[in-house]
Amino acid sequence: MTPLRQKMIDLMTFRQFSPKTHQVYLGTIVHLSDYYHCSPERLSEQQVTDWLMHTANERNWSPSTVHQALMGLKFLYFQVLKRSDFMLEITLPKRNQRIPLLLTQKEVFHLLNVPDNLKHLTLLSVCYGCGLRVSELVSLTQDDIDSERLLLRIVEGKGKKDRMVPLSPTLLKLIKQYWRAWHPNYYLFSRYHQRQAMSVSSAQKVFRQAKKGAGIDKKGGIHSLRHAYATHQLESGLPIHQLQRFLGHSDIHLTLRYLHWLPESHVMASDLLAHFTPDEAVLNTHDKVNSHGTF
Repeated sequence: MTPLRQKMIDLMTFRQFSPKTHQVYLGTIVHLSDYYHCSPERLSEQQVTDWLMHTANERNWSPSTVHQALMGLKFLYFQVLKRSDFMLEITLPKRNQRIPLLLTQKEVFHLLNVPDNLKHLTLLSVCYGCGLRVSELVSLTQDDIDSERLLLRIVEGKGKKDRMVPLSPTLLKLIKQYWRAWHPNYYLFSRYHQRQAMSVSSAQKVFRQAKKGAGIDKKGGIHSLRHAYATHQLESGLPIHQLQRFLGHSDIHLTLRYLHWLPESHVMASDLLAHFTPDEAVLNTHDKVNSHGTF
């Protein structure tokens, strides 16, 4: 490992950047260095600009990917190398403002009726019922559940911010049934008999299987449940500033995007889950319920 790369890693670690940011920033600099076969320290502003434009066009990068690459370049030259005079004259492409296809409440209901596995049912129900990002979902632990106040604590969500999200009584009951039956190790959704959180890809796979089983052909991954939660809550009359807090948005404009949807029904996400009664066979998937269960 070169001293420059180590210096960049050390600074990102000190700043407590997420693992994903580490990966994106380092990947950008590695690609830049490999392209010119030399250290980024020796490159001019024009060379860096030419590389970014050429690579973005050749690889058909999305506007979001171009933005991420530019942030990685700026971090290297401005923060690591202290090159305040290093000017990157780049006009960034506009980000696409696409509105994902919304899952209707009827579709969510059908989707939650698909799993024949209590763990998968609970996973999808918590994701929708609390409007979580998938990274937040797989990071949940038993300590994050406040059963007395009916709240779910999200620890270090996006932007490393903690927040509290309402937890419906029906959802809490389902979580308790799941915990007593499966005995997860520390993480709410752990890898089987391991003290490790379920991977994001595994959670996505659970969602895709349920969506297929429900006959839903709309594009989108498990994040669709978060979109559905937000829109259904707004349509039920939840004030926008409260939804902003529940979703963990730092910018109210991110929350306002959900106003573009006009769903037909007016049932809250928590109400939908209250009307949802999973099959007893699902609840008894792991038949022996520990009478000394937690909560």
